[in-house]
Amino acid sequence: MFAVEYFEVECPEPLGAEYYKQIANDVLLDHNLLKVVSKLHIFIDPRIPVFVAVGILKKITTVIRVRDFANVNPQEGKMTLVISDETYLAPTLKIFWERFGKEKVEQPDRFTIILYEVPASPAEIEEIIVADPSESLHKDLIYALRCIAPEGFRLRSEIFTTEKFIFVASEDTLAEDIDSLVKAKFALMGEVPP
Repeated sequence: MFAVEYFEVECPEPLGAEYYKQIANDVLLDHNLLKVVSKLHIFIDPRIPVFVAVGILKKITTVIRVRDFANVNPQEGKMTLVISDETYLAPTLKIFWERFGKEKVEQPDRFTIILYEVPASPAEIEEIIVADPSESLHKDLIYALRCIAPEGFRLRSEIFTTEKFIFVASEDTLAEDIDSLVKAKFALMGEVPP
C-alpha cells in the first residue's frame, strides 16, 4: 500500500507503468520520502522520449531541537548534556562552538557535551535548533527522481517550491509544449502547477 494520497504512473505500455510504479515506490521508500510526498503523478513516454514527475509535498514543520535528543543537566558553572541520539552530535557541536567558542565546549565522549560558563539558561540550550529536515528535502527529492527517471534521460528541468515540484527529463531537447503537459498532469491530481 502506498503512503501517498494520490500516486499514479502513466505510460503507453501498461506493464511499463506497473514496473515504474514499483520502482518509484521503492526509491521513495528507500530515501524515506513517502512521508513527505502527498501527491505524485509520473508520466513516461519512451516514444517522445519524456519523463515527467509532478507532485505536492506535505508540510514539514518539524525542526530538531537540543531537547529532542539530549537532557540538559545544569550544575555549578557548567551544563552537562547527555545525548540519547548521536545523529545530531556533529551539528550540535558546530553550533555550540560558533555560539559560545570552542574553549567553553567539551566533549569527553560521544554521549556527553559539557558547556562551561555559557551565557544561556538550560531552557535556552534546550530550544536551540540543530537541524531542519526541510532544508535537504529538495536535494533528496531531486536525487530520488533522477534514480526513477529512465537511464539516459540527462536533459532535465526542475522546479521546486515549498509545496509543489516539477521534474522533467528527456534524451532530447525538451519540447516547447512541455508546459501544457505539466499543467495537464497537475490537473489530473486536482492541482495547478507552481
